[in-house]
Amino acid sequence: MADTPGKDAQSVDVLVVGAGPAGLCFARALAGTGLKVTVVEQQPRAALAEAAFDGREIALTHASRQILEHLGLWARLDPAEISPLRDARVMDGGSPFALTFAAGEKHGGDLGWLVPNHLIRRAAWDSVQGQADLEILDQCSVRGILPGARHSTVTLADGRELHAKLVVAADSRFSSTRRMLGIGARMRDFGKSMLVCRMQIEVPHQHTAWEWFGYGRTLALLPLNGDQASAVITLPPREIEALLAQDEAGFGQRISEYFEHRLGAMTPVAKPIAYPLVGVFANAFVGERCALIGDAAVGMHPVTAHGFNLGLQCQQRLAEVLRRAAQRGTDIAAPAGLARYERGHRLASRPLYEATNAIATLYTDDRLPARLLRRAGLRLAQGVTPFRQLIAAHLTQR
Repeated sequence: MADTPGKDAQSVDVLVVGAGPAGLCFARALAGTGLKVTVVEQQPRAALAEAAFDGREIALTHASRQILEHLGLWARLDPAEISPLRDARVMDGGSPFALTFAAGEKHGGDLGWLVPNHLIRRAAWDSVQGQADLEILDQCSVRGILPGARHSTVTLADGRELHAKLVVAADSRFSSTRRMLGIGARMRDFGKSMLVCRMQIEVPHQHTAWEWFGYGRTLALLPLNGDQASAVITLPPREIEALLAQDEAGFGQRISEYFEHRLGAMTPVAKPIAYPLVGVFANAFVGERCALIGDAAVGMHPVTAHGFNLGLQCQQRLAEVLRRAAQRGTDIAAPAGLARYERGHRLASRPLYEATNAIATLYTDDRLPARLLRRAGLRLAQGVTPFRQLIAAHLTQR
């Protein structure tokens, strides 16, 4: 039934659900293939074009920068908003010891770069304006998906029908499209919230990032240009709510205390924003005439800062499968091609996802055995120079 076109149904090659960075970068990656692409997004165009500041700073690897350059996004970013990441430190509790990573150990230059999430979103939107064979349906949502042998029938909330050779879900880790496609996911709720806030600091950060596993809380510091940094605080939701309820002076004092005044007095320069910490790993990344990308496929705990980078890699991997099929004139949703995408992304994401969850579990366990184990682990890792070089190489891979 799904293969019988309705007289008013519109036919497209690729239907992307979600106009976040993963969805828009994927659409951009298909430019010049001759494939007809439609992106469906619930937000209005104005909100996409002028994405609001959301407090999140994205740590980009060298590989991710190359992807953004290829897609034309990097050149659209304000250089003043790109903060170099030169070193990284991992600390445990009150121990003066720290595991350190520096690009200069082997590669020289920067480990990576920090870019505000909302500016990446704006650049992604700008990059697809005027793109041939691309249509963006804003203020629109998907109500149902019926797969078929030659195409899937997608019903929109307003009653319109689209026939798509491939449906791509890119609508967040809580993807409703994934559920409509009949693909389950393993979700892990860490029972914590992550608060992010830009802070003015007194002591220079030397463009060094911190990951500080304190007892009862996890702190991160992301160095921004000038005398600013992004403070990331992980706490139980109730404690986050108490922080958000404080006035500006009280909030700044509390954050300064959390960081033990190592950066002097810290003063908020933007409204703090909190996010729930939930990890997601889809049971499958592909199905009949469908695929998942970005957080819809894998939603990472932010402790290793690789969620966005994985999302960029997976959209590129899927786009390459479609590009080759289009060049050969074969079915873009052929099972063999989709299986190749799934294998590649699973190999790239599964070990990192599991390792990230293990780290998050160990380093938020305040029982004495866990404290001893994690401190011993940091000392061992610091003493193995090839290990630190391997991590630096992963960040600076070209």
